[in-house]
Amino acid sequence: MFTDAHVWEGTARRLTAAGAQVRAVTLAGPGRPRAGDGPEPDAGAHAEAEADLETHIEEVCAAIDAVTGAPGGTGGTGGTGIVLVGHDYGVHPVLGAADRRAERVARIVCVDAGLPQDGVPPLAAVPDQSVRALPAEEAAAGTTAGVLPPPGREEWTRWGSTAGVSEEALDRLTARAAPQPLGTLLRPLRLSGAAAAVPTTGVLCTANGVGIDMVQRLVDLGDPALRALTGPGVTFFELPTGHWPMLSCPEDLAGVLLRAAAGEGHRLTPPGASGTPAHLHPFPLPVPELPRERRGNVDFYFPRPGGTKGVKGAEGVDGPRPAVVFVHGGPVPAGAEPSPRDWPVLAGHARYAAGQGAVGVTVEHRLHDVADYPRAAGDVAAAVDLVRADPRVDGDRIALWFFSGGGPLLADWLAKPPAWLRCLAAAYPVLAPLPNWGMSADSRFHPVRALADAGHAPPPLVLLRVGLESPEIAATVSGFLAAAGEREAEVRVVDVPHGHHGGGPGDPEEEWRGAVREAVRAVLDRLDA
Repeated sequence: MFTDAHVWEGTARRLTAAGAQVRAVTLAGPGRPRAGDGPEPDAGAHAEAEADLETHIEEVCAAIDAVTGAPGGTGGTGGTGIVLVGHDYGVHPVLGAADRRAERVARIVCVDAGLPQDGVPPLAAVPDQSVRALPAEEAAAGTTAGVLPPPGREEWTRWGSTAGVSEEALDRLTARAAPQPLGTLLRPLRLSGAAAAVPTTGVLCTANGVGIDMVQRLVDLGDPALRALTGPGVTFFELPTGHWPMLSCPEDLAGVLLRAAAGEGHRLTPPGASGTPAHLHPFPLPVPELPRERRGNVDFYFPRPGGTKGVKGAEGVDGPRPAVVFVHGGPVPAGAEPSPRDWPVLAGHARYAAGQGAVGVTVEHRLHDVADYPRAAGDVAAAVDLVRADPRVDGDRIALWFFSGGGPLLADWLAKPPAWLRCLAAAYPVLAPLPNWGMSADSRFHPVRALADAGHAPPPLVLLRVGLESPEIAATVSGFLAAAGEREAEVRVVDVPHGHHGGGPGDPEEEWRGAVREAVRAVLDRLDA
């Protein structure tokens, strides 16, 4: 989006030097020169704002035909060695063109972009959520005229991480940026299914928030739309850079594109094919067999009558007990089976807390996309009200525990902590929006900023941290701890030195057992305070 063929110049030079023929396509739009035969576009003709996704698909088809000859005609050089490379929005016209010229395309390469689905407009993949909030009726019509203004010099991070991009390159990107026709975002992509047979490679830019391990975890959650990523013709590469690798590391990107064209890369495994997925790995500690009481999206696990010695004053007491509410992470695909509250890690934590004398509670919320945080926050708040209203729960002694991608939901409770909230806990959490989420700088779901800006002392905090966390998530945890230090907040950090995000079969069980036991004990101590 907003760019022309100039962004590919560095990568194109390196590919050409390696013996590849390169054609960089400038997609139609106001203020954009039309593409020529090489990496430099021809000056001259400018397209109108009415250009839409179909216009761009036709332009990519024309580029293919210029090399291979038009369908049913003669001309071109023939052959089926076309590798179509789409970056960000560009993957939509690339996939549309591959669908129409499947017999001529050897591979599709998606550079820091998802794989679009039939009938879904590109707007759904835009990270900037203020743009995704365009009127629903306009998006449904798919024919809205007009343009989206290009980002200013300091606004590119709303569209992805600029890590690795030099100041000079960022200045040039801004100077050359052109408006994006709205029709290119609002018209649904239409696919016949022919492109599904074309081998595909994903190039993931890890500084933008997604790596191969994270994609494998999403596949393991069982989303049918992602199962295609485990096919034999699908490969992946990682680049340790931001969202614009053609500007930040053009030589590395060129090398990856050549390897992708040769069919190289990492292959994902289908759910369960390489062992138990991390989210279904057994809970590390023994837990009592307690009945589950399900009420809507909330599951209760109550201690056995008579209590235990885990919670102060619980021995022999059958009155109201404090509660620990466990909130899963995400995004989790809608309809995932088993659903999050049936995952061993979530139910295991709740049962373990109940075995220590507290009421263990799990909450299932509707975080299916990064745009769903407001809805998920409402689900959690309503669930907490339900828990506190139960006569078997001491409504003045509540702890909230968030996992993984549920971490941003901490922000509301840090900004305005109620008196009954005795403790906040988080396990391997995301504590600030990741670059590819497209959240604005003033996003409500930013625990680091919520902690730094709060005008009051935050509740006591317990943080379970893994030593082998991804760098992007680890940076959010470090930022949170720095803010906590400046606020002199009470934070208990429990480390799993050799643990990965979410744990799993390959992690040291003893480390996890000790860490979970210590973290639960720390939360219960704060409920007793």
